[in-house]
Amino acid sequence: MKVVIIGGVAAGMSAATRLRRLVENAEITVYEMAEHVSYANCGLPYFVSDVISKRESLLLQTPESLWARFRIRVKVQSKVLKINRDSKTVTVQNLASGETFEDSYDKLIISTGAKPRALAIEGIERALALRNVTDADNVKSAIETAKHKSAVILGAGFIGIELAENLRHIGVDVTIVQRGNSILSQFDPEMIQLLHERLVANGVKIELNVEAASISETHVTLTDGRVLEAGVVFTAAGVDPDNQLARDAGLKIGTTGGLWVDAQQRTSDPDILAAGDAVEKHGVLTGDQTLIPLANLANRHGRLMADVIAGREVKAADSLGTAIIGAFEVSAGITGLSEKAAMRAGIAHSIVHTHPNNHAGYYPGAKRVSMKVLFDPETGALLGAQAIGEDGVDKRIDVIATAIAGGLKIDDLMDLELAYAPQFGSAKDVINIAGYVGNNVFNGTTPTVQWHDLEAARAAGAQVIDVRSPAEHAAGHIDGTLNIPVDDLRERLSEVQFENVVVYCAVGQRGHIATQILKAHGANVRNLDGGYTTYSTAQAALSN
Repeated sequence: MKVVIIGGVAAGMSAATRLRRLVENAEITVYEMAEHVSYANCGLPYFVSDVISKRESLLLQTPESLWARFRIRVKVQSKVLKINRDSKTVTVQNLASGETFEDSYDKLIISTGAKPRALAIEGIERALALRNVTDADNVKSAIETAKHKSAVILGAGFIGIELAENLRHIGVDVTIVQRGNSILSQFDPEMIQLLHERLVANGVKIELNVEAASISETHVTLTDGRVLEAGVVFTAAGVDPDNQLARDAGLKIGTTGGLWVDAQQRTSDPDILAAGDAVEKHGVLTGDQTLIPLANLANRHGRLMADVIAGREVKAADSLGTAIIGAFEVSAGITGLSEKAAMRAGIAHSIVHTHPNNHAGYYPGAKRVSMKVLFDPETGALLGAQAIGEDGVDKRIDVIATAIAGGLKIDDLMDLELAYAPQFGSAKDVINIAGYVGNNVFNGTTPTVQWHDLEAARAAGAQVIDVRSPAEHAAGHIDGTLNIPVDDLRERLSEVQFENVVVYCAVGQRGHIATQILKAHGANVRNLDGGYTTYSTAQAALSN
């Protein structure tokens, strides 16, 4: 059996090495158009700043090592120009020599990945991308030789944010230009504001709701007329599937623009399989096809392709889109649906926001973890979560991702037995607290209102009461609200508008207590979910 693989990074190399372990006598050839194979592209921003100081650390394998251990033929600087399905051959060009030749296959794997999104901007050819090790070398060289140590980054996605942090580490002035109204648009605005503020505090300028109109040798002109100094310019406005080869070969393209594959990663040609960022995935929660350019999915599906070729009965699991990013000691993670995504898909959802510490508050170094969890209001099934903080975000998002994959419901989070010692967690972990709060909302114990629905509630006549202390109220509060501390509430019931009232505290706990007191006295009351912390963070996000 002869297998040809187009693309030698995550999916392609996972497929190649797995296939060799399963089929010793297969002939496996990998064509990679870059100068290196099996490199750690997720580490490239950190190489730019020398956080990863050794270039060789990015090179996980070489053609020589892959041949020595796996007998895989790897040809770098080799670009596949055409897939000839009728003859089951590929046309390949050696980029170093210019020579063109053909190679045959029994099974073909497409792992061409994604490419930086093309931007229709005058002068865009000056913008640098960060896709492979050679790109990283070029970026380092451009920064070192630039007359002005300033950079403009077009786009505030994962690469844009990571690049901004690393450029600041080496003293470069950085401006991010983002056409949307927030950074990291996968997240809901109130859940990413802390990272926005941390970036700004560390000298990153962020320009929202604007685009680049033109790029000169020294500056970037924005669509609102402002001009930014730019010693270097980066394009980081997202990626598109690099599937022109597949299109030219007449393979089916999915609704997202990604290459269509079935549950076994087969394309519309059963002898051609595909995986990685060029391929669309099936979203487990929406039931729709989606593009998820993540390395773990590429590796997972690469392994699965090898199993399919080897004749094993396997099927790709649906995708959640779990991801995390960190910058300047703030981490933000997401899994499943955001509120924005749920609304776009028309999926009914309930929401809870919580703001507990990552471990016991009495143990030194406790840090807040703000979490948002979505669940089905009818069944309680978990739909998604976001979290942000300085420590402990990763493990909470991973727990929720596992819980969704396992079919757990919001109530089940209460009963998860998670590792506890004061320096690692709390007796009521962040996850457990989300379950407790979610249970109260799910079973109707504590009716809530979301921060973005508060003004509508007030317009409908709701009285809003701040149940925090007078000192907390004086330090900052929602305009036009009455301050009745929760401990005084029973004695001041005469001031409450029983037919329609909303209460709030700092994070929701005292609001929950106040809700129960007022319900017991016959009030129609709701608690502001996440309290003043969520509300004020959201307002700050809206004012960026």
